[in-house]
Amino acid sequence: MTVTNILLSGIVGSTAYGLAREGSDVDRLGMFAAPTEELHGLRTPKESHVSTAPDRTLHEAAKWCRLALGGNPTVMELVWLPDELYEVRTPLGDELIALRTTLLSAGRVRDAYLGYATQQFRKLRNRSEDSPAAGGRRRSAKHARHLKRLCAQGYELYSTGRLTIRVEDPESYHRFGEEVAADPDAALPMLRRVEEAFAETRSVLPDQPDERAADAWLRRVRRRFYAAA
Repeated sequence: MTVTNILLSGIVGSTAYGLAREGSDVDRLGMFAAPTEELHGLRTPKESHVSTAPDRTLHEAAKWCRLALGGNPTVMELVWLPDELYEVRTPLGDELIALRTTLLSAGRVRDAYLGYATQQFRKLRNRSEDSPAAGGRRRSAKHARHLKRLCAQGYELYSTGRLTIRVEDPESYHRFGEEVAADPDAALPMLRRVEEAFAETRSVLPDQPDERAADAWLRRVRRRFYAAA
């Protein structure tokens, strides 16, 4: 797919987490700016472009901001990547990276990360009722690794205001994945511990994100990509 005005793009997923193994897909996530004039017509431009082979997701700047302000774990990765994983960085992209902590709020981060982790746990339980074929077991192990990562990263972000993309001790995630693929309920103690940790910890994050900062940045984007007729 061809998308213009890409502001920020990089490698995410298992490669970024340090969990990739031979044969793992390389996932890319990015953000682009629609030409400002196209936003005023009867039909607004497409807000997301998703492709496979290669696996890439690009969100329009406004949609990305809305998702990030809601605490979305997937889009949040884009502004916390290690420098070497960025493939496109523009001045406006760097501005957004500098604003990343203003997008955060305690309740939204807690609810989003725990919500995604709970979804992964439900998928694990549902898969346990399916055929125990090798493919199903691999998918279950993958969901289990995501569950553990979401819990660890979500709690870090909630308690410190920082997000470390590369996980500590990747092999422990793979062991956890195999254990939970064999018995989904093996994930439940870890999930309960993290829920308790969230409940017992006073977050460093504010109650509400600074939407004004995101709005001001987005208006700079619109001015940059406005072309008079």
